[in-house]
Amino acid sequence: MTSKTPAASSRSAVPAALSAVLLVLLALLVPLSALSAWVDLEIDDADRYVAAVSPLSSDPAVRATVADLVTEEAMRRIDLGPLQDTARDFLHRTVSSFTTGDVFRNAWDTANRTAHEAVTAALDGDGGEPVTIDLAPVIDQVKKDLVRDGVPFADQIPVERTEITVLGPDRADDFRSSFRRLRQCSIWPAVATLVLLVLVVGVTTVRRGLRGGLGATAVVGAGLVLGAIVLRVLVSVGRSRVLDEVPGSDRDAAAAVVDALTASLRTTVWIVLVAGAVLLVGAVLARMLLRKRA
Repeated sequence: MTSKTPAASSRSAVPAALSAVLLVLLALLVPLSALSAWVDLEIDDADRYVAAVSPLSSDPAVRATVADLVTEEAMRRIDLGPLQDTARDFLHRTVSSFTTGDVFRNAWDTANRTAHEAVTAALDGDGGEPVTIDLAPVIDQVKKDLVRDGVPFADQIPVERTEITVLGPDRADDFRSSFRRLRQCSIWPAVATLVLLVLVVGVTTVRRGLRGGLGATAVVGAGLVLGAIVLRVLVSVGRSRVLDEVPGSDRDAAAAVVDALTASLRTTVWIVLVAGAVLLVGAVLARMLLRKRA
């Protein structure tokens, strides 16, 4: 009966320890890489920000919120006695119809380009400030088109700052420090992650041969899968925390904005998950074939 010497046990334990360390590193680096690149390439970039939220001009929740806000602000200045409700319904239907046109989509893009400046300023600003989208440019365009079309009471629509709250003040304070750190990281965590993966697989292949390289590739694949799962959990938890403080009247529109802005993160989750699964399964199958041939 044979027994392993302490040296042999130590040598066999090292790969397992290194594998565990690599899994933990990837579980941390994958979310950090995705989030820091997201802040740098999408949140901080005005064109990409507007492109991400532009499709929301067709979102039912956003259109309903805009129609409700415009109608309520206008009806505050109109007193028609028993015809008040009739006028409200007429104006609401008219504004809702307007939100389906190209003019509204252009106005929405203009509002969000201005909102991008406000969002980045709020994330860089002092505590106690919510993150909002000002709909004044949208309302101004609505008013101009309704007046031009001769819609009754359209000239009574006030054009003033009207906001949709996307991030409440307390939650904004919680996220500000994280956004600043992610902005400082930029895309470098992603670069570091790729370099780490190449080095791990390359060095292991050189030192332990093809079978060892395939083992390292399998560990890398498992780490990517784990990192993708962690990233998806963080996105879900962040979404819930963001919407916790949003007023009920703005919640549906705010949820649509948050989902639009994090769509690229959810896409990243699937890309990393599939890539990791392919590496893991491919490496395991390749090792099994090598073992059979041996």
